[in-house]
Amino acid sequence: MKVLVAEKQKTDAKAAQVILALQRVVELQTTAALTAGLERIPDQLGYLVISEDGVLASAGELENDEHTAGVLMQMVRTACRLRLSGCPEPPFKRMSVILDDFVYTVTVSAQKVFVVKRQNNQREPISV
Repeated sequence: MKVLVAEKQKTDAKAAQVILALQRVVELQTTAALTAGLERIPDQLGYLVISEDGVLASAGELENDEHTAGVLMQMVRTACRLRLSGCPEPPFKRMSVILDDFVYTVTVSAQKVFVVKRQNNQREPISV
């Protein structure tokens, strides 16, 4: 009887390892799917993918930047409170935060917030 119990415990432990490995594969595939387009954006300095639960993915200058993620999510929440009465959709799909040296482009899609940091290539206005 003890042998059967020991074998069952080994089988359960192996099954748990397989389940964890499969969960990691799914997480990696999901992250790759989320970030595939972001990595191809020209001149991007970094990106964040954020949900209500926190940062799902990050890279470049925004890698592991929880502070910036929190500030931008608060800006998104504030902007979402500006809904027009009777309109179920958020009042915007894209928001730009323009600073002297760089721009954060924020896009809301599928309950996720996608942030890309790009160099701000300001051009002087043309005088005519």
